[in-house]
Amino acid sequence: MTGTVEVDTPTPVDVVCLGESMVTFLPSRPGRLADVPSFARTIGGAESNVACALAAAGHRVKWVSRVGADGFGDHLVDAVGAYGVDTTGVRRDPDRPTGIYFRTANDRSGAAHEVVYYRAGSAASAMSPATVAPEDVASGRVLHLSGITPALSDDCLALTRELLRPREGRPLVSFDINHRPALWREAAGARVLLELARGADLVFVGEDEAEEAWGLRGAEAIRAALPEPTTLVIKRGSAGAVVHSREASGAAGTTVGGADTVTSVPALRVDVVAPVGAGDAFAAGFLSATLRGLPVEARLRHGHLMAAAVLTVPADLGTPPSRAHADRLAALDPEAWETLRLGPGWTAAPEQEAVTP
Repeated sequence: MTGTVEVDTPTPVDVVCLGESMVTFLPSRPGRLADVPSFARTIGGAESNVACALAAAGHRVKWVSRVGADGFGDHLVDAVGAYGVDTTGVRRDPDRPTGIYFRTANDRSGAAHEVVYYRAGSAASAMSPATVAPEDVASGRVLHLSGITPALSDDCLALTRELLRPREGRPLVSFDINHRPALWREAAGARVLLELARGADLVFVGEDEAEEAWGLRGAEAIRAALPEPTTLVIKRGSAGAVVHSREASGAAGTTVGGADTVTSVPALRVDVVAPVGAGDAFAAGFLSATLRGLPVEARLRHGHLMAAAVLTVPADLGTPPSRAHADRLAALDPEAWETLRLGPGWTAAPEQEAVTP
């Protein structure tokens, strides 16, 4: 593979997702963490979220990671595997724990939102070129990474750089920026993320995080800073998403010169229950449609639909719509798309998918 998805090429796995997953504790009620009496256990992790969503959508997916030889590690492997994800690429670390975190129930963007991580020295932070089997990461048509992994440790950064190194036979590499300033050990984290993203074939970045990390405003400025990826997906929140794309060349990690094709799709109107995990779901929807060889506009629409499936549930993962249901909504004419409104339960009840204001 040389940077483009060959739709009809049979391979054992469609997508390999590499990254840390943690056991997540969700509060039983809104309020400060200090005041919450109990928590419900679930799972969370950008790359495993993408893996679970893709598997639930019918794709063959492998998750590569490292967890502790503890009960939380058992739970993570079982929970991710229950979605149909291949977990044979997950290694157990006898000396380091599985990461966990707690968060409040309110919107992540709000001033009162709290997240407390217990992930320093976690098993996943020990991932490196020496501890990850090359055959695991090279077994798919697409390798999906995020900017969270290189922030975990110097070894994780070295691994990410190795996976993004241009080479013949490299799968299409998808990279979600996922800028998390608190994870980086130095202020240079934003610069490192830009360097890494320039080595990927497909990049997902939020307009807001590009401004926060690099001081860039608008899709054109972001594209100018990231000219190498064949596909650049810029998420614009309630304004929708835009894709800058161009043809790939014969060498992985490089592109053919020429003007971009720019495609924009407005966001859906969604009755939001919780915003956590929506970016991962968007990436999964876009990747799913990419694997199926759908046009760029349809890829964006499937990204929005998969995100809506998560936005309408309280946890990091939601039940995606059936492929037929999603295809029917993605094929709506522009006016119908812009007036569509989705609320809780829409993925399981097609007849109630359009909620009028």
